[in-house]
Amino acid sequence: MPPSPPKAPLTILLASPRGFCAGVDRAIQIVERALEKYGPPVYVRHEIVHNRFVVEGLEAKGARFVDELDEVPDDRPVVFSAHGVPKSIPGEARRRNLLHVDATCPLVSKVHREAERHHESGRTVLLIGHRGHPEVVGTMGQLPEGAVILVEDVVQAGTVAVPDPERLAFATQTTLSVDDTAAIVELLKRRFPAMQGPKIEDICYATTNRQAAVKAIAPRCDALVVIGAPNSSNSMRLVEVARTYGCPKATLVRRADELDWSWLDGVTRLGITAGASAPELLVDELIAACRERFDVTIEEVRVTEENVVFKLPRSLVA
Repeated sequence: MPPSPPKAPLTILLASPRGFCAGVDRAIQIVERALEKYGPPVYVRHEIVHNRFVVEGLEAKGARFVDELDEVPDDRPVVFSAHGVPKSIPGEARRRNLLHVDATCPLVSKVHREAERHHESGRTVLLIGHRGHPEVVGTMGQLPEGAVILVEDVVQAGTVAVPDPERLAFATQTTLSVDDTAAIVELLKRRFPAMQGPKIEDICYATTNRQAAVKAIAPRCDALVVIGAPNSSNSMRLVEVARTYGCPKATLVRRADELDWSWLDGVTRLGITAGASAPELLVDELIAACRERFDVTIEEVRVTEENVVFKLPRSLVA
């Protein structure tokens, strides 16, 4: 048998930080702890995080994912997803005496509290975010109808009408493009100089760090793969950032078996990262698949260290 032809060389530029953030890790632990404490099934309203691999893993342990509370039996616990929920949801759970555990990311909860504080001070809240995203639905649902006005892009920022420009504040979804959001905020501040904002940036540390890591490697890559879900805002933003910062050939896949390998024809430097709800196991899987086809060299590019940890709810720790 003739020897196999030599594999083409491929340098993988591995972005770091990547993958799970503290809020996602906490949310998954909450479902796992609830299953240990209460036994299966434990119900979860909506995907706990936007990743089918994670969801299916929890389903195998006894979690049941539902769209609404009316699908949850009265005698079983329910967990609310990391994206946050409107106030009406825990209100309904209390009305039914449902045992419920809130897995909302603490950084999303911070945005909720900011919005409530501004509303109590008589300000209209401009929320920068994507219509229909669960986090946006949850944040808008903290306040009465009409108290929050959604601004999705620079065009809307330039045209949005407000009841009183002197009584105005803004908040943002935590998983947006850092650059796009800065442009929107800058325009809003020019139009409404009295507008108040958060003391600390709403876009979360993990979103910011993952985008910074992609900015660091994108100019050096022939192609870049983001591991994540199409409904994951932070993952989709990473694809956009790669294209903006010098790697127009960027794509998102859920996992390695979705990648069209012909897409890598002629590629010698491949960037790899993962959205904040994608486990490192899926990164390892993609690298292993690359090794089967190429002579791989890995260069990890780290822009910062992350050591954030969020505590679990007391009800699950005792």
